[in-house]
Amino acid sequence: MASYSTGAHTTFHHRYHIVWVTKYRYKVLTPQMRLRIREITRQICEQMGVHIVKGVLSADHVHMFVEIPPKVSVSDFMRRVKGCTSRKIQQEFPELRKRYWGQRFWARGYFSTTSGNITNETIINYIDSH
Repeated sequence: MASYSTGAHTTFHHRYHIVWVTKYRYKVLTPQMRLRIREITRQICEQMGVHIVKGVLSADHVHMFVEIPPKVSVSDFMRRVKGCTSRKIQQEFPELRKRYWGQRFWARGYFSTTSGNITNETIINYIDSH
């Protein structure tokens, strides 16, 4: 049986598999950038009350399996994560200016699905084998 999370007046199990990519799908995420993106994302999740079940960063995209409380929409979470990581990464890694001359680091949009269509184990196995 699924383990449920609770709020002041709610009990929930809202888990999402979310994927987003770098602009133009460039393979620019170096190990140092991935580590920094991981740190920033963890801070944002802690602030928003989002629990990271599993996650992996590749050279050109990010996979996350997260539990988002009902008071936070998926779009608000993604806006915050993509915005903060983009701004900080571009400030801390000036070599990206050669590749990305505008303000955008991440591509527009993201992929999101709930774990209701497939099991949690399937998503975790997919992320582990990626």
